[in-house]
Amino acid sequence: MTEIPTADVRIDTAVLAVEPKPFTSGGGELRAHGVTAWFGKHCIVAGVDMEMPAGSVTSIIGPSGCGKSTFLRTLNRMHELVPSAAMAGEVRLDGVDIYAPGSRPSLMRLRIGMVFQKPNPFPTMSIGENVLSGLKLAGIPCRDKAGMTERCLTRAGLWSEVKDRLGAPAGALSGGQQQRLCIARSLAVSPRVLLMDEPCSALDPSSTMRIEETVREISAQVTVVIVTHNMQQAARVSDYTAFFLADKGEPGRIVEFGPTGELFNAPNDPRTEDYIHGRFG
Repeated sequence: MTEIPTADVRIDTAVLAVEPKPFTSGGGELRAHGVTAWFGKHCIVAGVDMEMPAGSVTSIIGPSGCGKSTFLRTLNRMHELVPSAAMAGEVRLDGVDIYAPGSRPSLMRLRIGMVFQKPNPFPTMSIGENVLSGLKLAGIPCRDKAGMTERCLTRAGLWSEVKDRLGAPAGALSGGQQQRLCIARSLAVSPRVLLMDEPCSALDPSSTMRIEETVREISAQVTVVIVTHNMQQAARVSDYTAFFLADKGEPGRIVEFGPTGELFNAPNDPRTEDYIHGRFG
């Protein structure tokens, strides 16, 4: 379980003074309604209603075991890759139910990409090949490979660091650079939404800061949903925050959801305040 300091977490209110982006920004609008997920007979998360506005960054916070990552994986149908998994409810991207009969999971995962906790570039491919690998796997033609590589690496905040060694193995990059390379790879297929499951948990503070800068920069074109155990990170990067909690023996549920500034500075539920300030978790 991730440890949270017992002392109050000091949140930079200047960061929180930024108004959430309006619903008409870039990226895709993602809505979850009544999402419930199981592994076998074990219900992990239940009855989640949540709206992730287009062009915004939404953080999901909560103690370990409350269903944050499971919920995230229902948002692009990765949950169903586990043989014992099941899901009920709706997930809509720009009004279209991604679980509707006849919908293609592979297509949904192109439109709703994911960056994982541990960077996973293809080690036998070069940096440049990694960026374009998603396009190749999806069978999407790319006429200007050099331009696409530069654009994606620039958006991921990595171009200036690797432009002179695009042919070098991706495994030679640092952990933070590998994670930004994975972001660039995800952006190459032009997703409407990018899901991020604790993308900075294994990174040093400098790399974490660069990833956070990247998240803010790409959110104008791609809706971002990020799971994090770092309260300061949620405060810094997100427009909206959802607090998940699972009572003993019960599935995870949303306790509170709203603009990040309101949730951190004036939460409606005392459990939210207790978690944010490290009194449990």
